[in-house]
Amino acid sequence: MAQQSFLRGTFVLSAAAFVNRILGFVSGMFLARILGAEGIGLLMMAHPLVPLVITVTELGLPVAISKFVAEADARGDQTKIKRILFVSVLVTGTLSVILTAFSLIGAEWIASLLLTDPRAYYAMLAITPIAPIVAVSAVLKGYFRGKQRMTTIAASDILDNTVQLACVLALVHILMPYGIAYAAAGAMLAAVAGEATQLLFLSACYRAYRVKGEARESYLDRLRHGRRTLGELLQMGLPTTGHGAIHSIYGAFQPMLITKSLALAGVGTALATKQFGMLAGYAFPLLFMPSFVTHSLSTALIPAISEAAANKNGLLMHARMEQAMRIALLVGAPSTVVLFEWATPLTTLIYNAPEAGPLLKILAPLFFLHYFDAPLHAILLGLGRANASMWNYIVATAFKALALFVFGSEFGIVGIAYGLGFGMVVLTILNFMSISSVIGFYMDIRKYVKVGICMIAMAIAGQLLYEGMIESGATMLWATIGSMSAALALYFCLLSLSDTIRFRHIRHLAAAIGARMR
Repeated sequence: MAQQSFLRGTFVLSAAAFVNRILGFVSGMFLARILGAEGIGLLMMAHPLVPLVITVTELGLPVAISKFVAEADARGDQTKIKRILFVSVLVTGTLSVILTAFSLIGAEWIASLLLTDPRAYYAMLAITPIAPIVAVSAVLKGYFRGKQRMTTIAASDILDNTVQLACVLALVHILMPYGIAYAAAGAMLAAVAGEATQLLFLSACYRAYRVKGEARESYLDRLRHGRRTLGELLQMGLPTTGHGAIHSIYGAFQPMLITKSLALAGVGTALATKQFGMLAGYAFPLLFMPSFVTHSLSTALIPAISEAAANKNGLLMHARMEQAMRIALLVGAPSTVVLFEWATPLTTLIYNAPEAGPLLKILAPLFFLHYFDAPLHAILLGLGRANASMWNYIVATAFKALALFVFGSEFGIVGIAYGLGFGMVVLTILNFMSISSVIGFYMDIRKYVKVGICMIAMAIAGQLLYEGMIESGATMLWATIGSMSAALALYFCLLSLSDTIRFRHIRHLAAAIGARMR
């Protein structure tokens, strides 16, 4: 298979990410209906330890691997590529196996420290073996990125999610009669099965695509050159680990912080687990769904900003920033209205959990700023301000943890929702201030006011239409679809009439990104 262009590879990965999002959403709907909020809470409690182990074992190597493999491939240095793979697999494989073994040996102690509900113990045991599989898969993905074989990565991701979905359907159904704790463990085993299948596929592709006929280095020669190769990889890999490590460490302790705060508010363990499941398993997937667009935008924005900064073209830099923020606004505004106005119908129709609607309604307005955070983060990285981005995240996380404890112990799950939203607002504001302090930030406030008026009109029209259709005898499904579609049509019509949408801005941004890709 010939090497694919960067543009085609980006499109393939984006399409695969969309398919995987749908597969994950279907899996989440099934789990929510079978396990309920309490079972989802067990899954969310057991999961956070694994990302921390994976972050530590990967050491940021996948990013470095793709860079050095691409450089060595351009020189035709296949020996260098083999050394990179050998060292990377050896280091990540060894670290992940050691940490996984310690996790299994100390499972009871870890469970007593992190798990407020002992029923999550089996799910934690089931997911722990995934770390070495993911670590080695990440190395192979870095290799294929360096070789620009994006279709291989896309196919492996879809295969992973397809196998995981099939195993979830089977294992949860088989284990549910034995209790919710075993069913949750079955869902975790499904993730392990999906990752194992992906690793086998990537390994087979590597054997099929690798250059044959090259002289093989001896094991001793690879070890002799390994120290230098590892040093080169870590020089680039370690700086990318900091943000991920902080995120993973906090993610491992956040479920405990939330459940402890709820306990102080007088909420029992079983109810706290159920409420946490509603928040993390029901509300968050809906809130993060629209961010697929802004995260894709931020991926393309980093090189666009870097190019403009390198050329010292301030006008182009600010033009790209303004275009990106406008796209984020046009995506985030209707998403916020939909998730706020139709919160209970959405959680009822998708998860059969109307009690999760009020939590979604609280978080939706606070999440509005989150849709701007991805492009703001990308702008900081494009400007070479990765340290500022990391410190902003640390400060925002500290504020969020404090807010969770104070609000959660005082107001229960509602306070937890406000605390999580508060942390996101703080992070977005800090990133905005960091950019403003470096190069300034110029915005046309009139556009934002127009969008705000269109949002209000959309919300009022949507609410009136939904209530009218329900009163006329329409089912919740058709009332939701009909009123939401009409409200969205009104929103975009008003944007067009007010001259807020100018499609040439989006075309210009696409052209700038396309030129960079070519």
